[in-house]
Amino acid sequence: MVENAIIQKAADQLQQAYDSGIGCLPVRELLPEGDIDAAYEVQEVNTKRRLEAGGRLVGRKIGLTSKLVQKQLGVDRPDFGMLFADMEIADGEEVPSDKLLAPRVEGEIAYVLGKDLNVENPTTTDVIKAIDYATPSIEIVDSRIKDWDINIQDTIADNASAVLYVLGNQKVSLDSFDGRLCGMVVEHRGEPVSVGAGAACLGHPINAVKWLADEMVRRGRPLSAGDVVMSGALGPMVPVKFGEVYEVSINGLGSVRAAFGA
Repeated sequence: MVENAIIQKAADQLQQAYDSGIGCLPVRELLPEGDIDAAYEVQEVNTKRRLEAGGRLVGRKIGLTSKLVQKQLGVDRPDFGMLFADMEIADGEEVPSDKLLAPRVEGEIAYVLGKDLNVENPTTTDVIKAIDYATPSIEIVDSRIKDWDINIQDTIADNASAVLYVLGNQKVSLDSFDGRLCGMVVEHRGEPVSVGAGAACLGHPINAVKWLADEMVRRGRPLSAGDVVMSGALGPMVPVKFGEVYEVSINGLGSVRAAFGA
């Protein structure tokens, strides 16, 4: 059991970096090596801090859904972070850059739940029945850790590097597209800068949602009707150039844009 003072110190370090817009040192230096639960405790401190300040929790994001990235970080499972209402940017709306350090974009399938998903070890059928619709999305990730000098503990503690997200305006039923085979491309000035497919996300994005649903029940924050679930990147993330527009297109879902302020 990690001392509360250490967890609080790590959480405060990340919060100060967020508030100031200045990157901090890795928090892994404060935590027992490899202790994933301690990193989630740090995340939970800042989640509660945000809720107490009036933040509204509207969903979750799933990270590390690529087996290759898991191997690079020495882990065998995804991670998750919290999505708050003030993190959402409308399709094509200018993304404020004042508190972004070194943002990157990822093309993802977002799912919106129509029912609560609060059972341990849910089946694939449970997950499919709980999802209302899917939509194309862009996750804007950033690290409060200076220069993205992170390991698995750093990114988990830092809300899985979640900062902002953009949802498409489409509401697509699950039987209208192939979540495993659908292709994804991120374009910048009309040129592809990242390509991928649904299969890159744990074999199928639904598998990622299934993992998340179980994990959230076990950690006391089960998914609820109306929640947005960013299911994980379908291709490599792309470093952002401020003042530029990035467009994500996913076969069967449509497209969505993120326009960054200069």
